[in-house]
Amino acid sequence: MMSGNYTSIDNQNVGGSVPAVADAPAHVAVKFADSSLQTFPPSGAQGKISGAAQPPRDADDSFGKPVSGSDEPQQSGWFRSFTIAAYKPYFDVDTADVLERIRDSLFPFNGTFSEKTANNPDLYGPFWICTTLIFVAASIGTFVTYVAHKVQKKEWDYDINLMTWSAGLFYGYVSIVPLALYLILKYFSAPSGFVHLLCLYGYSLFVFIPAMCLSVIPQEIVRWVVAGVAGFMSASFVALNLRNHIKSAGERWFLIVAGIFLLQLALALVLKLYLFTISV
Repeated sequence: MMSGNYTSIDNQNVGGSVPAVADAPAHVAVKFADSSLQTFPPSGAQGKISGAAQPPRDADDSFGKPVSGSDEPQQSGWFRSFTIAAYKPYFDVDTADVLERIRDSLFPFNGTFSEKTANNPDLYGPFWICTTLIFVAASIGTFVTYVAHKVQKKEWDYDINLMTWSAGLFYGYVSIVPLALYLILKYFSAPSGFVHLLCLYGYSLFVFIPAMCLSVIPQEIVRWVVAGVAGFMSASFVALNLRNHIKSAGERWFLIVAGIFLLQLALALVLKLYLFTISV
């Protein structure tokens, strides 16, 4: 019978059979194959990563080694001297270390500076000591000459050469003198580390910072005393810390130590004549 678009089946026998739906099993077991992924965190140490908490890579050796897969080549030999990684260990100091070494430089007769810095000499302190000396020398020298000219009612002009001369003196002294001493000690079979000598000479100049500040006192005799005391302390600091090491150079060790002492006194004399002397 047809009714519209629908067809109905009335009491017709339909041949064939419809298969019964099988009952679903009560439990279905699912089996997964063993995964090849590693567990996290890994149970064993692999490379620099271990089960314990570790600092990120940038905290320890990002400058020491190029990142794996980067285009930065591995440097060796003399080429490494032109990389940041070569100088990073010499700036690995904190404020407490620098202050302790400055304090040792103000007590030169202890002679323990070389022992304390034997395994960890730094260039951070010497660099900022020299830089501070340059600006202190230029500012104090300019101020003193300005006041002297005003007191005598004379015309005053700023001397830019004071800054350049100070930079050449301090940077040159703390670089050339340790290099020369390094070569001399190597010749006499008593070699010392070049960075260690740079560190020693750099801290030896700290005493001249307060000495320059005292040079504003308008008394010539006071300026001579201040320059002499600062020079003696600086010379004693260097000589006493190198004495035990230079003794291994043989019978001429005394001449080397005396030369080191007199050279520091000569530096103090140059500072007195050029920076501690007021000319109007």
